[in-house]
Amino acid sequence: MSGVTDRSARPADDRGDRQADTVFFGGVVRTMEPPAAPRRRERALPTAVAVKDGVIVRVGSDREICALAGPHTRSVDLAGRLLLPGFHDSHLHLLSYGLSLEKVYLDGATSIDEIVRRGRDFLRQSGGPRGGWIQGRGWNNELWPGRRFPNRYDLDRISTDHPVTYTRTCGHIIAVNSKALEVMGVTRDTPQLPGGQIDVDERGEPLGIFREEARVLVYEAIPRLEVADIKRLLVLGAQRALRCGLTALQTDDFEAVPEEDFPRVIEAYTQLAQEGALPVRVFEQCLLPRPEQLRRFLDMGYTTGYQVGRFKIGPLKLLADGSLGGRTAFLDRPYADCPSTCGIGVFSQQQLDELVETAHRAGMPAAIHCIGNATMQMALDSIERAQLRWPRADMRHSIIHCQITDRPLLQRFRALGVIAHIQPVFVAGDWHIVADRAGEELAATSYNWQTMAQLGIPIACGSDCPVERFDVMENIYCAVTRQDFNGQPAGGWYPQQRLTVEQAVYGHTMGAAYASYDERVSGSLSVGKRADMAVVDRDIFTIPPAQIKEARVVMTVLDGEIVYEREER
Repeated sequence: MSGVTDRSARPADDRGDRQADTVFFGGVVRTMEPPAAPRRRERALPTAVAVKDGVIVRVGSDREICALAGPHTRSVDLAGRLLLPGFHDSHLHLLSYGLSLEKVYLDGATSIDEIVRRGRDFLRQSGGPRGGWIQGRGWNNELWPGRRFPNRYDLDRISTDHPVTYTRTCGHIIAVNSKALEVMGVTRDTPQLPGGQIDVDERGEPLGIFREEARVLVYEAIPRLEVADIKRLLVLGAQRALRCGLTALQTDDFEAVPEEDFPRVIEAYTQLAQEGALPVRVFEQCLLPRPEQLRRFLDMGYTTGYQVGRFKIGPLKLLADGSLGGRTAFLDRPYADCPSTCGIGVFSQQQLDELVETAHRAGMPAAIHCIGNATMQMALDSIERAQLRWPRADMRHSIIHCQITDRPLLQRFRALGVIAHIQPVFVAGDWHIVADRAGEELAATSYNWQTMAQLGIPIACGSDCPVERFDVMENIYCAVTRQDFNGQPAGGWYPQQRLTVEQAVYGHTMGAAYASYDERVSGSLSVGKRADMAVVDRDIFTIPPAQIKEARVVMTVLDGEIVYEREER
């Protein structure tokens, strides 16, 4: 699907003998070439890279690389810092992140009173929200006493004149106020939606809490984004990503707009790409949960690999269950701390089979959000059936999150060649709730990253931003320590499942590039590949793992051009 000739394994051609546009020297270069490539561990690490026309033409010593410099060559002294391939986040929500920057900031709030106060402050300072709606994201009930969800009556304390919507940090639960319910037309007579839930009180009155598919009622009521709004928000988010050394993003953006508006997202990206205004490379994970919506998309001529500039269409994205924190992840047994529920399975097996098969036949892999083990079993069944019925080569189906697992599930991953999109940073918040939610038996076989690696499951790392920050150093820290940012639990949570630094960086570079069919043109610092690079202020391969979270990206390079440089402090 990439349609790109593999040049990464070729020796340097005559471009390396011509004057380079830019040379980066005086650093520690970690190429992250695949394990199958010759490692030459007996040789010293390279220290420099030469770039011409946006492509890497030589990797070697300072003497070798600086010999390619001429009077018009730009020379960049790395001053002993670490040079890596540009980072690649394998799953996030860029448009939602851009929107979050203009919403009430709720991360870290430790009580319902605090999220109410932040909403009041936002209303006072903004002088009136855009579109009349007060929107917020990031509340986490696990951080406050009682741990109950906020409801309409709590949010009425912010305003009874403006609709208020507050999205949980996981994105799978939305709380709204009474004015929002009025605008939405939701009453005690509103029917429940399949795959979702509208919470009601003992009298049957809606509490303003919408779970999973019921969230569509909220999305349909919020003022719609125009193409110009989408472009502005995408650029705003992408520019922040560059500060973290991210040069490529795999993003689900259709979830931020009403279902029928997905063409607006594609149009926004297309315009940015044609204008040369898209700051990063984007591989769109296309959320199309209805068969008619998917068929419309395909009839418009889109499928995986369709590309305009830095924008490329990726897989079919499906949300098959919810979150562990919200108890909507679909388990094969009742929740240990809430035996009345096993979570929410969004699709029936037949529905999931139909969507995966339709996409598969069109050459479009499925990337399925699965946190619970019951959902994962369903997803793997659908993938296997599609491939058995319509065999296709190089179909890189994937599971996003892969949290509650067991060894038989992971063995099926390997047998089917399914990619695991993992978010190591989740452990920082989840380690203390997994056993409570899923029980000790499943906790011991969950978030099993090292087992995945040993089984040979392709791993791609990401952040799920804005669920978590897309700070790559924080993600790598969590991968190699399995601790939160306070160093807990001591020794790490199930420390045998820690990744090595090399495995974690590989997941953010070559692993993620493989998931987007880009491993032949990016993901490692190899001759013939794009000159997308990140410079880190210290060598995270040699420092104590606890210090990795303190490392900072000081420079980001895209197509050989420096697109971000950290100011000296």
